[in-house]
Amino acid sequence: LHCALNMETVEMNSVSLKRPHSEDGVANADEIKRQKISEKPKTGNDSGQSIETVTEQPDKSLLEDTKNEIIPNEESEEQEEEELEDSDEDGDPESFADMMKHGLTESDVGITKFVSSHKGFSGILKERYSDFVVHEIGKDGRVSHLDDFTVPVDDEDPSEETFTVLSDEDKQRLEELQLFKNKETSVAIEVMEDTKEKRTVIHQAVKSLFPGLETKTEDRDGKKYIIAYHAAGKKALANPRKHSWPKSRGSYCHFVLYKENKDTMDAINVLSKFLRVKPNIFSYMGTKDKRAITVQEIAVLRITAQRLAHLNKCLMNFKLGNFSYKNHPLKLGELQGNHFTVVLRNITGTDDQIEQAMHSLREIGFINYYGMQRFGTTAVPTYQIGRAILQNNWNEVMDLILKPRPGAEKGYLVKCREEWAKTKDPAAALKKLPVKRCVEGQLLRGLLKYGMKNIISAFGIIPRNNRLMYIHSYQSYVWNNMVSKRIEEYGLRAVPGDLTLKGATAVHIEEGEVDNYTIHDVVMPLPGFDVIYPKHKIGEAYKEMLVADNLDINNMRHKIRDYSLSGAYRKIIIRPQNVNWEVVAYDDPRIPLFTTDLDKLEGKPLPVLPTDGKFRALKMEFSLPPSTYATMAIREVLKMDTSIKNQTQLNTTWLR
Repeated sequence: LHCALNMETVEMNSVSLKRPHSEDGVANADEIKRQKISEKPKTGNDSGQSIETVTEQPDKSLLEDTKNEIIPNEESEEQEEEELEDSDEDGDPESFADMMKHGLTESDVGITKFVSSHKGFSGILKERYSDFVVHEIGKDGRVSHLDDFTVPVDDEDPSEETFTVLSDEDKQRLEELQLFKNKETSVAIEVMEDTKEKRTVIHQAVKSLFPGLETKTEDRDGKKYIIAYHAAGKKALANPRKHSWPKSRGSYCHFVLYKENKDTMDAINVLSKFLRVKPNIFSYMGTKDKRAITVQEIAVLRITAQRLAHLNKCLMNFKLGNFSYKNHPLKLGELQGNHFTVVLRNITGTDDQIEQAMHSLREIGFINYYGMQRFGTTAVPTYQIGRAILQNNWNEVMDLILKPRPGAEKGYLVKCREEWAKTKDPAAALKKLPVKRCVEGQLLRGLLKYGMKNIISAFGIIPRNNRLMYIHSYQSYVWNNMVSKRIEEYGLRAVPGDLTLKGATAVHIEEGEVDNYTIHDVVMPLPGFDVIYPKHKIGEAYKEMLVADNLDINNMRHKIRDYSLSGAYRKIIIRPQNVNWEVVAYDDPRIPLFTTDLDKLEGKPLPVLPTDGKFRALKMEFSLPPSTYATMAIREVLKMDTSIKNQTQLNTTWLR
């Protein structure tokens, strides 16, 4: 997807937009398709419908509510579903732009203010996904880089032959045995060249490639067979064989995952499928954006670096490296933040405007709004579903998720919604839905299982992370609106009644101590039962907003514990660290404007850029703490609306 982000600046809270000229150097779909790690066809769904530029982490106080939960692969349906997701067309660009008229704009979710005074200018964000690179910053402050493919040497590692000794047919039969897909209790593999060495390699291959299986050698009719069987019932699959792992080696293999155009969850599902393990043995510190190149640390329980490195030969949009063994997994949220390298192409700003904008970003920062991706891209925003959950209005929750909605959606979802509206029959609606892993499919399955009278249990079938996303979205919606009100009312200075953090505790700023604080010290609460509110007009505004939504700010506990909100505090202004920028000239919109980790490993030279090219691009770098949105920093630089709705109206070329 590429979207032009334009703004001729005006008032702080009004946006006027201008369509870019046709000669703006837009890369066509074929050119976009060339952006791959290898020349082989890409895997996975690349509809391009996610243009948010975030590495969004849960707020620290919400971490207990957002455990690393990944929807396990449903093997029987998975291949077919991936093909369906890949093949479903998004329609022609004009009709897509037309449909996006039903999407959200920034003002719909409370994003209305800017802090800088410079005149805005236009530019194209994510014309190529390689224009947006994210490097994770670990808790020790180290930035993750992929710069080493070597595998730690280990006497315990099986030989390379382990990976090739089994035929594809053997592997298929062993996988079916391992996953209990048939009635077989064992698989016999004939040893063609019967030597002790050969038998040892086959034993090793089965045990290392198919955790949970044991092997023994048997004589049958004068021939030698290796018999594979289950070590300890179904539990063995989830808990790879302990006794085969050397005591001296850390239980977790940590590695750097470099991925292109795939989100973290999808990447882990693909890795687990190739390794034939469950996704929950992987851990990570944060999920990264899809439409970008991202580099982050992952840990996996009892899978050797050798097996992981082997995946580099067969995976398209990923590379794995920087392997090490440690005794601990990774924890969600345990990172210092992310370092972004962003290219805004075809910028219109003068050198002076750009200098002003970037100096302001470095010195003042940007409003720490929750970005557009927090609220979904369709005509039913996620915060509306969150509000209905908090109101305990379960019919409304069901209706909002399943009812027909205007806007851009895959054809089979539209048919499923129409069927639901017509019949209210979950079985009939499910039949229209070939992809069952979506939220709609999960809810319909729940309704089929628990009946229409028990929507709460039916909704509970949706993975916990996804359910909590709705109520966190409502909190974010309230927070954005309140921060805009706070800045409108009191500007960019600390005032009596504001909140600031002393350690982890929020305290009010008193009249006599205002001079000790700046706007950078001020926090505002996400609504919940364990937070306090500002003592000025904005404290009342919180109550009024919740009353209008039929909610009581003094009673944020829900009868279902999962949906009780404790709340959290969030800084209202963020000053990015390590801000650097340069303006570069270029002629060809297809050429990359910087080298990635992979380019460096493969020895690719730096791009040669003309001194006086047709177009100008702003190349910028900055670091942000967790739970902050890079799009909101970019919005402050360009002074434009980052919603898909606005961007699609600006530029109706919808690239797959």
